[in-house]
Amino acid sequence: MSDADRLLEGLDPEQRAVATALRGPVCVLAGAGTGKTRAITHRIAHGVEQGMYVPTEVLAVTFTTRAAGEMRSRLHQLGTPGVQVRTFHAAALRQARYFWPQVFGGELPELMASKLSLLAEAASRCRVRADSALLRDLAGEVEWAKVSNVSPEDYARRADGAGRSPAGVDLTEAGRIFATYEQVKRDRGRIDMEDVLLCCAALLTEDERVAATVRRQYKWFVVDEFQDVSPIQVALLDLWLGGRDELCVVGDPMQTIYSFAGACADYLTGFAAKHPGTQRIELVRNYRSTPQVVQAANAVAHGRRPSNGSPAPAVVLRAQRAAGPEPTFAGHSDEVAEADDVAARIQRLRDDGHALRDIAVLFRINAQSQGYEDALTDRRIPYVVRGVERFFERPEVRQAVTLLRGAARAAEVTSDLVADTRSVLSTMGWRPEAPAAAGAQRNRWESLQALVTMAQDFAAEQPAADLPALAAELARRAQAQHAPVAEGVTLSTMHSAKGLEWETVFMAGMHEGTVPIVYASTAEAVEEERRLFYVGLTRARTTLHVSWAAARSPGSRGNRGATRFLDGILPGAGAEAAGGRRGAKSGRTVKAPARCRTCRGLLSSAAERKIGRCDDCPASYDEQLYEQLRAWRAERAGEQKVPAYCVFTDATLTAIAESRPADSRSLLAIPGLGKAKLDKYGEDVLSMCGAGDARVKRPAEVHRELR
Repeated sequence: MSDADRLLEGLDPEQRAVATALRGPVCVLAGAGTGKTRAITHRIAHGVEQGMYVPTEVLAVTFTTRAAGEMRSRLHQLGTPGVQVRTFHAAALRQARYFWPQVFGGELPELMASKLSLLAEAASRCRVRADSALLRDLAGEVEWAKVSNVSPEDYARRADGAGRSPAGVDLTEAGRIFATYEQVKRDRGRIDMEDVLLCCAALLTEDERVAATVRRQYKWFVVDEFQDVSPIQVALLDLWLGGRDELCVVGDPMQTIYSFAGACADYLTGFAAKHPGTQRIELVRNYRSTPQVVQAANAVAHGRRPSNGSPAPAVVLRAQRAAGPEPTFAGHSDEVAEADDVAARIQRLRDDGHALRDIAVLFRINAQSQGYEDALTDRRIPYVVRGVERFFERPEVRQAVTLLRGAARAAEVTSDLVADTRSVLSTMGWRPEAPAAAGAQRNRWESLQALVTMAQDFAAEQPAADLPALAAELARRAQAQHAPVAEGVTLSTMHSAKGLEWETVFMAGMHEGTVPIVYASTAEAVEEERRLFYVGLTRARTTLHVSWAAARSPGSRGNRGATRFLDGILPGAGAEAAGGRRGAKSGRTVKAPARCRTCRGLLSSAAERKIGRCDDCPASYDEQLYEQLRAWRAERAGEQKVPAYCVFTDATLTAIAESRPADSRSLLAIPGLGKAKLDKYGEDVLSMCGAGDARVKRPAEVHRELR
């Protein structure tokens, strides 16, 4: 067998078609998990082995340094070192630094690490007060404009046509700041990352010698993730090619999730029209996920309805793995219950021997991480947050906690904890209404709103709590969540999860208003949200669990249903029926609301849900036991030098006294009493409740019994 044949050995028919399509133009539509990197690296290696390609004359371009490193590693393993594998920016920067002195004299202007300081100066010159969140949003607008070839003078018109609406400034004002930023940058002799692409394009356009040199150097081009290219990147690629068509592009229209940053899948779907004679190949065999996961992903992808009436461009995935468990779908009464259920499931997986690094919880927005950080911390399950700081490490949260602590020390408080919290956070710009658009301003508001929600829940659980008590509770949570992590569950937004995969994926918070996000107001924006949901689904290898909550917080009216992207999926097998009901209007499964064990009425607050009865229904607990529990709690709190509610809240004590748990299983069933507190206090509590055998079973034992 020849070396060339060995390179093709083990490829499936579609991958082999890619590897043997050595002359361009070639367009590869590669579905999720279909081995696109394997296909294109074997294509390059096969071309070198056949003597058609010289390794140093091949330029492979991708979008992240991680992806570029993986491609270089695979090419090295295939015996093909010397191929240039770079991101667009790295390739453009290398060329600009080399040719700039020859064309303009002197070195290329200094590349800035961040735009924010110069944008702050530009905003000040325009007499606009800009905090860090607004500056980050303005940076996003500048980046979008530059990669889309939009000038400062034309920004307001083009941004309006694109439906952009940065919070905090109008489009005309944003355009003025953009123009001033460009002037400040010139005055300082600096360039930003987008200028790198523009400078390289300018060199190739204005100097034929530069263009000829680059085209002699690179004769064969491969571009990965082509669905994510922007107009300036396509323009630069065209300049590199110089009218040639030795180009292979690879991408998946269903993974276009960065339109807000200038990405446009039209360059991928319209590739054949621009390049006559294109050989089009589809990679459809999914090696990542089980048939059950693949079936759900296909249903979501092909449930889309393009506005122009054309068929969906997504490939139909064909699973290659053995069958696995059916995906599960579960609704919950509120987000607290949902997070608690996810954490409990993860705890069972850990107890059954599953590695935490193989588990991920995916959600739509950063602020959703807080509920899962809390739920996992309560069970002492380590976690890592991908793509953003942990909740209590975010700058706006740290500032807010400092202000709340200061207000508590200064006795700037009333008897209304929630009102006090809102008053303090309003000094940071918090308002009851969310900013209308996405971006850093919205992310900041969501973090502050999460603190308001925490205050509301804390007040419901502890009616007598004040601002000092809340400050102490926030400090306790922050300390618990700052512990170093060697291995843990991954918490991530769906955007940050792109390109990754896990054995078990929990897609949490998948309800209308969040997926699709509330500000997705056009048909195109909703379809991008569908693609984002698809990306989340296809991160799962074996086990997929999708959940949502009918209400934000315990006791709130539950009127939210599962995301519309599950239409056509939920009625089939796999939807959890236990404890669920089907809403008459939404047709989607939600968990039955908690009811009072005395009158069977709906429980309307966190405290009522914890004790299992309405406030105005007669108590059924043994007062002597309750007082014994209170005395014990005070003693333990004194020993640990923590507030009494850190041991158990009053509501938890009431629930214990009313239910008189006789064993570890019934004790663990009490809301708010997880693994950590079972380990720490279970034996004492069971002894006071008069259990015959006060031995506390380990959580793994309890979970096995529950199953």
